[in-house]
Amino acid sequence: MHSVFESVVIIIASILCSLTFLYVLHRVWPSNLRRQHNDVVGPSVEVLGTTYAVILAFMLSGTWSNFRAAESTTEQEANSLVNLYRVTRALPERDCIRIQQLVRDYASVMVNDEWPAMNQGKVSPKSHDIVDQVWKTLAQIQPQTTAQQLSLDHSLAEMSSFTQFRRSRQLQGRSQLPAMLWAVLVAGAFVTIGSACLFGVENLKVHMLQIFFLSFMISLVLVAISNIDMPFRGPVHVSSDSFRFALDTFGSDGQ
Repeated sequence: MHSVFESVVIIIASILCSLTFLYVLHRVWPSNLRRQHNDVVGPSVEVLGTTYAVILAFMLSGTWSNFRAAESTTEQEANSLVNLYRVTRALPERDCIRIQQLVRDYASVMVNDEWPAMNQGKVSPKSHDIVDQVWKTLAQIQPQTTAQQLSLDHSLAEMSSFTQFRRSRQLQGRSQLPAMLWAVLVAGAFVTIGSACLFGVENLKVHMLQIFFLSFMISLVLVAISNIDMPFRGPVHVSSDSFRFALDTFGSDGQ
């Protein structure tokens, strides 16, 4: 996970390193000598490039899928919170008011405390305390009518779903690519760009332009993978808009 400035610096540094390597190689091993081996280097670079392209595509697709899954989990958590707010209306008035206030507090904590904490790789303890209070309140309710019993049953079901989505979101916030896979991605970038530099091209400027585009594309994809690898951290992250919308819904319900 990198800031926008850090991402730009990484991309520029990658391009400069690639072009420097090509220039040094050109001085040490002139292109007219490397051209003698193009028939051997060409097929090897093609295989390496294709293999690395598949790896990059797989990693980018996988991290993006995880990012979208985190978005979906967050939306489901907020939706369950709204459902819980509404199904408690048939409970005894005191318990209804208590639970709905806790639900509003939870949504507010998500926006103001939890999301900033998750951006630092942490979780706000306030949210855990609120969830615990809701469970305790539900457990102490003594329904007096059939409607209250049905409302309590639905409330417990929604609370169970809500808690499940909450745990899933927290687990997704901690997930990231293992160091071994990052080693594969970085090593693959070095091998692919380095192999492309071995081509003997008569015009050095044309070759440098090719390496520029190749290194730019590879570094751009790696930075993209890094920035969406942890879905709740960095400049590209899952927003708390679902909980903001939930707060708006609570307000429009007039409770």
